[in-house]
Amino acid sequence: MLVHRQARFGLLHDWGMRIGVLLFALVVFIAVFGGQLSSQSPYATVGIPGAAPGGGHLLGLDFEGRDVLARVLHGGVSTLALAASATVLVYALGISFGLLAGYSRSVIDPLLMRTVDVILSIPSLLLMLLFVTGLGGGRPVMVVAAAVVLFPGAARIVRSATLEVSTRGFVEAAVARGESTLATLWREVLPNIVPPIAADMGLRFSWSIILISSVNFLGLGIRPPEPDWGLLISENLVILPSNPLAVVAPAAMIGLMIIGVNLICDGIIRALSRGDR
Repeated sequence: MLVHRQARFGLLHDWGMRIGVLLFALVVFIAVFGGQLSSQSPYATVGIPGAAPGGGHLLGLDFEGRDVLARVLHGGVSTLALAASATVLVYALGISFGLLAGYSRSVIDPLLMRTVDVILSIPSLLLMLLFVTGLGGGRPVMVVAAAVVLFPGAARIVRSATLEVSTRGFVEAAVARGESTLATLWREVLPNIVPPIAADMGLRFSWSIILISSVNFLGLGIRPPEPDWGLLISENLVILPSNPLAVVAPAAMIGLMIIGVNLICDGIIRALSRGDR
């Protein structure tokens, strides 16, 4: 308990953590409430394609003459919702594989981990594209594909933490009391491996954003005219000389989100390290 209190105290005074939370909260606010803040339709053509900022359009117009600000404000929901859903599924798979592999100490361990190694041997974006092109680019397919690509890293971390925790006295006491394997994993092991999972979660979330945005950038995910930050970057490259903000604005949203998440995770890791000392 002392370690966790020290970690929480460290988080309160970590400037990197504060900046990360601020950036994360700002981008989430824009993504969730941006559509309500916009007075323009993200689908309506209102002027000359590629027009520079002016005439009531703060970020100018996109390649079809639609308001860039409106499309940026409406385009974050899909990016963050898909990434968050993929991250949840990543840890549903990663925790299941990692706990079983780390605690079993039987043939299950090498069997599960060799499966993980096979997935890790395939480049992430290539595997993602194989899923999307083979099964279609719908939202559920992108979520599942991102989860399959990213869960091996989470499974490795969970397995390593489980191997360390499972040798401790409170786990052995639970086994001696006759608790089932599932109960021991749920009540004794999992609560004690939350810190490394929390520290790693931001990395998986960031990679989810990158992979999903990359698929949308390539035009294999969300289809036009739906607004999505990754798709906005791709479709507006043709007007980059006349209105670079049409590309810079959605790219900045993705970049700020990833920076914020990484700063938060770095703060958690630093706080846990101070607590361990």
